[in-house]
Amino acid sequence: MVLKLPRLADPAPGGAPLGETHDVPLSQLPAKGRVACRGWIESVTYVPAGQTAEFSAIVSDVDARHRADGALAVGRPARLRVVWLGRRRVPGIDAGTEVRLEGMVNTVQGLPTMYNPRYEILSRQENE
Repeated sequence: MVLKLPRLADPAPGGAPLGETHDVPLSQLPAKGRVACRGWIESVTYVPAGQTAEFSAIVSDVDARHRADGALAVGRPARLRVVWLGRRRVPGIDAGTEVRLEGMVNTVQGLPTMYNPRYEILSRQENE
Protein backbone atom coordinates (compact mmCIF):
# COMPACT_ATOMS: atom_id res chain seq x y z
CA MET A 1 0.00 0.00 0.00
CA VAL A 2 1.39 3.42 -1.02
CA LEU A 3 0.26 6.58 0.74
CA LYS A 4 0.39 9.86 -1.17
CA LEU A 5 0.57 13.08 0.81
CA PRO A 6 -1.58 15.93 -0.47
CA ARG A 7 0.07 19.08 -1.79
CA LEU A 8 -0.14 21.87 0.74
CA ALA A 9 -0.22 24.92 -1.56
CA ASP A 10 0.32 26.18 -5.08
CA PRO A 11 3.74 25.48 -6.63
CA ALA A 12 6.48 27.96 -5.81
CA PRO A 13 7.72 30.13 -8.66
CA GLY A 14 11.21 28.90 -9.56
CA GLY A 15 13.53 26.80 -7.44
CA ALA A 16 12.97 23.28 -6.21
CA PRO A 17 11.04 23.07 -2.94
CA LEU A 18 12.25 21.04 0.01
CA GLY A 19 10.68 17.61 -0.04
CA GLU A 20 7.44 17.23 -1.99
CA THR A 21 5.58 20.24 -0.58
CA HIS A 22 5.18 23.74 -2.03
CA ASP A 23 5.72 27.15 -0.49
CA VAL A 24 2.89 28.73 1.47
CA PRO A 25 3.03 32.55 1.80
CA LEU A 26 3.77 33.59 5.40
CA SER A 27 0.54 35.58 5.43
CA GLN A 28 -1.41 32.35 4.79
CA LEU A 29 0.21 30.02 7.31
CA PRO A 30 -2.29 27.76 9.07
CA ALA A 31 -2.65 27.91 12.86
CA LYS A 32 -1.30 24.35 12.95
CA GLY A 33 0.15 21.90 10.46
CA ARG A 34 3.09 20.93 8.25
CA VAL A 35 4.13 23.59 5.74
CA ALA A 36 6.95 24.75 3.52
CA CYS A 37 7.45 28.51 3.26
CA ARG A 38 10.08 31.09 2.40
CA GLY A 39 11.07 34.51 3.61
CA TRP A 40 13.92 36.69 4.82
CA ILE A 41 15.59 36.52 8.22
CA GLU A 42 14.61 39.75 9.94
CA SER A 43 16.42 39.18 13.24
CA VAL A 44 18.13 36.45 15.27
CA THR A 45 18.24 35.89 19.04
CA TYR A 46 21.07 34.30 20.96
CA VAL A 47 20.61 33.06 24.54
CA PRO A 48 23.27 33.48 27.26
CA ALA A 49 25.66 30.60 27.91
CA GLY A 50 23.99 29.83 31.27
CA GLN A 51 20.61 29.07 29.66
CA THR A 52 19.43 26.03 27.73
CA ALA A 53 20.76 26.11 24.16
CA GLU A 54 18.23 27.65 21.77
CA PHE A 55 18.65 29.73 18.62
CA SER A 56 15.71 31.63 17.21
CA ALA A 57 15.01 33.90 14.26
CA ILE A 58 12.11 35.98 12.98
CA VAL A 59 11.36 35.34 9.31
CA SER A 60 9.46 38.01 7.37
CA ASP A 61 7.83 38.02 3.96
CA VAL A 62 9.53 41.36 3.18
CA ASP A 63 13.25 41.73 2.52
CA ALA A 64 14.57 44.03 5.29
CA ARG A 65 16.71 45.90 2.75
CA HIS A 66 13.57 47.20 0.99
CA ARG A 67 12.25 48.80 4.17
CA ALA A 68 15.18 51.21 4.26
CA ASP A 69 14.47 52.19 0.64
CA GLY A 70 10.83 53.02 1.41
CA ALA A 71 9.60 50.30 -0.97
CA LEU A 72 7.57 48.54 1.74
CA ALA A 73 3.85 48.61 1.13
CA VAL A 74 1.62 50.00 3.86
CA GLY A 75 0.80 47.40 6.52
CA ARG A 76 2.67 44.91 8.65
CA PRO A 77 4.74 42.18 7.04
CA ALA A 78 3.78 38.61 7.87
CA ARG A 79 6.19 36.98 10.33
CA LEU A 80 7.17 33.50 11.49
CA ARG A 81 9.27 32.65 14.55
CA VAL A 82 11.73 29.82 13.92
CA VAL A 83 13.39 28.06 16.87
CA TRP A 84 16.21 25.52 16.82
CA LEU A 85 16.32 23.75 20.18
CA GLY A 86 19.65 22.50 21.48
CA ARG A 87 21.68 24.84 19.26
CA ARG A 88 23.37 28.13 20.05
CA ARG A 89 23.94 29.01 16.39
CA VAL A 90 22.78 27.81 12.97
CA PRO A 91 25.42 28.38 10.25
CA GLY A 92 24.23 30.74 7.52
CA ILE A 93 21.17 31.97 9.41
CA ASP A 94 21.79 35.71 9.73
CA ALA A 95 19.70 38.86 9.28
CA GLY A 96 19.06 39.53 5.58
CA THR A 97 19.36 35.89 4.47
CA GLU A 98 16.56 34.47 2.31
CA VAL A 99 15.54 30.98 3.42
CA ARG A 100 13.07 28.24 2.60
CA LEU A 101 11.75 26.35 5.63
CA GLU A 102 9.78 23.14 6.09
CA GLY A 103 8.28 21.86 9.31
CA MET A 104 5.34 21.88 11.70
CA VAL A 105 3.90 25.30 12.44
CA ASN A 106 1.96 26.14 15.58
CA THR A 107 0.83 29.44 17.08
CA VAL A 108 2.80 30.33 20.22
CA GLN A 109 2.09 33.62 22.05
CA GLY A 110 0.14 34.86 19.03
CA LEU A 111 2.94 34.29 16.50
CA PRO A 112 3.26 31.35 14.08
CA THR A 113 6.23 29.30 15.30
CA MET A 114 8.21 26.46 13.76
CA TYR A 115 10.59 24.31 15.83
CA ASN A 116 13.67 22.60 14.36
CA PRO A 117 12.67 23.06 10.71
CA ARG A 118 14.47 21.77 7.68
CA TYR A 119 15.96 24.79 5.98
CA GLU A 120 17.60 25.83 2.74
CA ILE A 121 19.55 29.07 2.32
CA LEU A 122 18.42 30.74 -0.92
CA SER A 123 20.49 33.93 -0.81
CA ARG A 124 22.63 35.94 1.55
CA GLN A 125 22.91 39.67 2.07
CA GLU A 126 26.24 40.98 0.86
CA ASN A 127 28.32 43.07 3.27
CA GLU A 128 28.45 46.66 2.10
